[in-house]
Amino acid sequence: MTFILGISAFYHDSAAALIKDGEIIAAAQEERFTRKKHDSGYPENAVNFVLNFAKINLSKVDHIVFYEKPFLKFERLLETYVAFAPKGFASFAKAMPIWLREKLFQKKLIIDYLKLHDKNFKDENKILFSEHHLSHAASAFYPSPFNDAIVLTADGVGEWATTTVAIGTGDKLEIKKELHFPHSLGLLYSAFTYYTGFKVNSGEYKLMGLAPYGKPKYIDQILNDLIDLKDDGTFILDQKYFNYSTGLTMTNEKFDNLFGNPPRKPEKDKITQFHMDIAASIQYVTEKIMLMLARSLKAEYKLSNLCLAGGVALNCVANGKILNEKIFENIWVQPAAGDAGGSLGAALAYWHIDLKKERKNVTEDNMQGSYLGNSFEEEEIKKTLNEIGAEYKIMTENDIIEKTAIEISNGKAIGWFQGRMEFGPRALGNRSILGDPRSDKMQKNLNLKVKYRESFRPFAPSVLKEDVSNWFELNTDSPYMLFVSNIKSEKIIKITEDEKKLFGIDLLNIKRSEIPAVTHVDYSARIQTVYEETNKKYYKLIKKFKQITNCPVLINTSFNIRGEPIVNTPQDAFNCFMGTELDVLVIGNYYLEKSKQNINLKKDYTKQFELD
Repeated sequence: MTFILGISAFYHDSAAALIKDGEIIAAAQEERFTRKKHDSGYPENAVNFVLNFAKINLSKVDHIVFYEKPFLKFERLLETYVAFAPKGFASFAKAMPIWLREKLFQKKLIIDYLKLHDKNFKDENKILFSEHHLSHAASAFYPSPFNDAIVLTADGVGEWATTTVAIGTGDKLEIKKELHFPHSLGLLYSAFTYYTGFKVNSGEYKLMGLAPYGKPKYIDQILNDLIDLKDDGTFILDQKYFNYSTGLTMTNEKFDNLFGNPPRKPEKDKITQFHMDIAASIQYVTEKIMLMLARSLKAEYKLSNLCLAGGVALNCVANGKILNEKIFENIWVQPAAGDAGGSLGAALAYWHIDLKKERKNVTEDNMQGSYLGNSFEEEEIKKTLNEIGAEYKIMTENDIIEKTAIEISNGKAIGWFQGRMEFGPRALGNRSILGDPRSDKMQKNLNLKVKYRESFRPFAPSVLKEDVSNWFELNTDSPYMLFVSNIKSEKIIKITEDEKKLFGIDLLNIKRSEIPAVTHVDYSARIQTVYEETNKKYYKLIKKFKQITNCPVLINTSFNIRGEPIVNTPQDAFNCFMGTELDVLVIGNYYLEKSKQNINLKKDYTKQFELD
């Protein structure tokens, strides 16, 4: 029996993952435990969780694999500063002491941290280092249901690589091509995230959500000035417009002048039509590049399957475009596509590539629905609720499903806390806020009164697998909410002549389909297909809702407010419940109504977390 612990840390989205003889046992992000969004510190709590879940201590772990190589990253940092000198001295002076003090000698640092779990730990031979993009590629290929596949990884930057192409066959995985820093699709998208006033490495999905409200008016400026795009999808970025190589910002004055405005000040400047048009433009270019890469890779390698990983793989609109173009027969995207997933990939890469172990269950999705986090027994839940002083009812599973489905159909907002926590940025029906997609007010109400975030932010539909093709233009699995597809034409509601004249954020209030709360302004939706095999209780809830309403779809958004990590424990869930305008909280088979709770338990929740 061989245990391998994978760790990602020290940049953003720290995480730990544990595999046993190649099987994924557990994985979790550190942020869920510390309640600090995108926590980049050593994942002490996540490591403790995966070890405890497997009922082992650190001494039983055979190999500990870090997700990237710090010396290579330091080399890139140093060479970049030398290349741009004397520009960027301020950034250099800020970064170097941290690297020399902490990051460069990471093996010693990791040993010191591992002593938190076992004070006698000293076996440095157990500690190994993968490459950043190999970790990403392994996280996508090895759990996928494909025996062979092209693996495309695109993100900000690893050590040097920003985009890589790997070929996976059986237990073998080899990187064939690389695009290097500073030419990065992820950093290009992040530059526009920064420019539109959202937080880099956090707000990119806001930019994607804003794009449908705008017109892609600035495509020419991007393609003519910022980027030299080749026929095969590779590109070079003109660095005179960017500041990320050596500066403390993403863009510079030349960038501002090109588009005619300075960067939007977060929380101060309003989002205008200009920002919507900018978002639409960079989203168009991102989709164009990903489509070009997909076509050229299919032509070159002639394989039918594509795996995606890296932060850019979380751009579900671009993923949907590749899917709709039918370039590949099958596409599989790692649900923890960002750096958190690198912990899992590092462990899998060592097992299959270094130890040369064969893959098992190749025809199955081995991510187990991404339900890889912790869970709580009914007695644990009861103990927490009693200590809090909460009022609750205990019901049978069938009764609680029926009661919850009825309340959703009556327009109630539900906090739904069940089973194992999801690994990755999406709530997939275990740490979710649920609502009725048929309501034309639910999107706005959930955004403003529950999530405390921008009203334009879209919500995703969870739909029964067997019903997906009746409601959406999608004929494939989408268990991880990573593909966008259009609403079926027969479910669309025609808009009036007056409504056609509206633009920008005013488009939000138009009822466009039978499920308006999950229908974006371009008639698309970010779909999660739900299966009885991977999440029986959530499946039964949607099925009961369908029996009541004839609609096999629920709104599913993550159980948190803006800036807060997704809830982890029953205590977290209760805090969020009492700090928002959620109507009902369901934890296991415990049913809590807001109206029945002691008013003294209400939380001032709006200032608890740093805004994302």
